[in-house]
Amino acid sequence: MNSGNTLQAVLFDVDGTLADTEQDGHRVAFNQAFKENGLNWQWSIELYGELLQITGGKERIRYYLERYSPELLSRNDLKDWIVHLHKTKTGFYEMFMEKGSIPLRPGVARLIHELRDKKIKLAIATTTTLENVTSLLKSTLGEESIDWFDVIGAGDIVSMKKPAPDIYHWVLDQLKLNARQCIAIEDSENGLKSAIAANLQTLITVNDYTHLQDFSGALAILSDLGEPEKPFIQINGKTFKQQWIDYQSLNHMLE
Repeated sequence: MNSGNTLQAVLFDVDGTLADTEQDGHRVAFNQAFKENGLNWQWSIELYGELLQITGGKERIRYYLERYSPELLSRNDLKDWIVHLHKTKTGFYEMFMEKGSIPLRPGVARLIHELRDKKIKLAIATTTTLENVTSLLKSTLGEESIDWFDVIGAGDIVSMKKPAPDIYHWVLDQLKLNARQCIAIEDSENGLKSAIAANLQTLITVNDYTHLQDFSGALAILSDLGEPEKPFIQINGKTFKQQWIDYQSLNHMLE
């Protein structure tokens, strides 16, 4: 095998990929923030599925305003107000994380530990805030886990969010690696588009919000990363010798 294509790094999305944070984490935190600020908005599970088509929490609030409360768009402090709402929401989300109420998805912890043992670089490429990323990692993998990742690309570190490829370009630049030496793991169509636009081979693990999306161009589409005692379900794409993703599986995807 060409050594130039040997797996050097794995780039993880966060929300929906590392953990099912959207429905029972971010959505609930948004609703708490709205209540805290005297708003009667209530983002249902179904509505939040629609809002997830927009990447970025602040962008999601503005999208909601444009469609459901356009009268508030005339506020003189609109931008600062949205930032305040989002900051309040982040505070509630971090509180949920500290309680350890949202576990990692199947196979995530196992794979991260194995990749570390194999000296494979680990990176995060997400549109969620750095605070959300660190809260999740600390509550699930421990305080020291932040240092396991060579690069964490999060929040507003780039101006154009997924499906734009900017966050992946930034992470690859920080890693000083060629895209063909890396694999991205995503859960959504927007995430896939972002990774593909950065020339990254991409593995998809779907969730309840994304399983009906278009994943054309993904190397493989799975229910999750799987565990030896709880195999993943293959949905489409490249098949594997075993039904849990490990270092060898990912390396094989680059061949």
